[in-house]
Amino acid sequence: MKRLLALLATCATVLGLTALVSPQTAQAATGCRVDYTITNQWQGGFQAGVKVTNLGSAISGWSLKFTLPDAGQKLVQGWNATWSQSGSTVTAAGVDWNRNLATGASADLGFTGSFTGANPKPTAFTLNGVACTGSVGEEPPPVPGTGTPVDINGQLRVCGVHLCNQYNRPIQLRGMSTHGIQWFSKCYNNASLDALAKDWKSDLFRIAMYVQEGGYETDPAGFTSRVNSLVDMAEARGMYAMIDFHTLTPGDPNYNLDRAKTFFSSVATRNAAKKNVIYEIANEPNGVSWAAIKNYAEQVIPVIRAADPDAVIIVGTRGWSSLGVSDGSNETEVINNPVNATNIMYAFHFYAASHQDTYRAAVSRAATKLPLFVTEFGTVTYTGGGAVDQASSKAWLDLLDQLKIGYANWTYSDANEGSAAFKPGTCNGTDYSSSGVLTESGALMKSRISTPDSFPTS
Repeated sequence: MKRLLALLATCATVLGLTALVSPQTAQAATGCRVDYTITNQWQGGFQAGVKVTNLGSAISGWSLKFTLPDAGQKLVQGWNATWSQSGSTVTAAGVDWNRNLATGASADLGFTGSFTGANPKPTAFTLNGVACTGSVGEEPPPVPGTGTPVDINGQLRVCGVHLCNQYNRPIQLRGMSTHGIQWFSKCYNNASLDALAKDWKSDLFRIAMYVQEGGYETDPAGFTSRVNSLVDMAEARGMYAMIDFHTLTPGDPNYNLDRAKTFFSSVATRNAAKKNVIYEIANEPNGVSWAAIKNYAEQVIPVIRAADPDAVIIVGTRGWSSLGVSDGSNETEVINNPVNATNIMYAFHFYAASHQDTYRAAVSRAATKLPLFVTEFGTVTYTGGGAVDQASSKAWLDLLDQLKIGYANWTYSDANEGSAAFKPGTCNGTDYSSSGVLTESGALMKSRISTPDSFPTS
């Protein structure tokens, strides 16, 4: 489903804060680092980016505190935290989606303020009452099983209903999807992929290559080359790359059967030696039966297997990859008539503001019988627009975490829609991580994806 969102570039870095959380929920911090940057300033006003990184044990519930050095400095408004000011002391407390800070995790915040005299930066910050003394650039303490996602997990495979790593242990990959690379190519460069791998700590980069709508069919060689380049960029940063053959209109994947065979034969041959590639062979089949989708899959999968016998392949499902739920059906049509192939998974897509309890129930049931991967989802409505539904998004993410189902969020772009991670114009710059460039959806997803994976290795 095409979805876009807006994010504007500017603000961002980190500032320190103190704990004002009740004794029942706050835990003492054992070490932290705060980066604070004034990202914009005008007559009598300024905007600051604040980033706090937990260098110690995981904490649940945090509050950060700092003192504005000049009496004329005042807090006006802030984001990604609950902000308040008493005298010269400013406090920011974690909100629903970023209240937990694992070891090495960061929260990106920001605020606007006013001033009448000088506008010096704060110099002393506390996290839950503990001084943030970590210096900028200091790495958090090592965590067991560290390394890039690909370093740790190696070649993936499907085992039972799970995605498993080289140790045959179930894992969950969490990451972001591009928007159509024909429209937002400028968003996918060294700076943005560095940010995704290092700041977002993403395991997965989904490459959405539209077939129609100005995509692959207009320049097969050019789009194949671009996809391969992005696979290499993900590999260099230790992320898995999901190659998405983004069929949407028309909804019958058989319309693109010959194109799919040509494309997947090429990319599978070229990338067969890589451990980081996952193939998604039909994005969102719609207006077509499960039998027709199955027929398509059983013709495309052997083409990939001829070149790359080991890679995981993901098959789209009926009703815009809803397991048929959006067409009034359910998961039983796939369970009773599975694709005749091994090492495959089935795609499920949702948009949190539109798809709620009925869809979550279907996933819960299907996950006991089918290996599922949420290759695309949004925090807004199925149109890609509207407000972020925080409650439904959190319910979905908690469910996927519980079931160890991997996911890719739509969309790592600066599209002018609610689903985008960045404000419009962000991709004209080099900042893809700080609070000033993240939308509400981007802030929510970065806070969830950047928590440690704890991949099992034994």
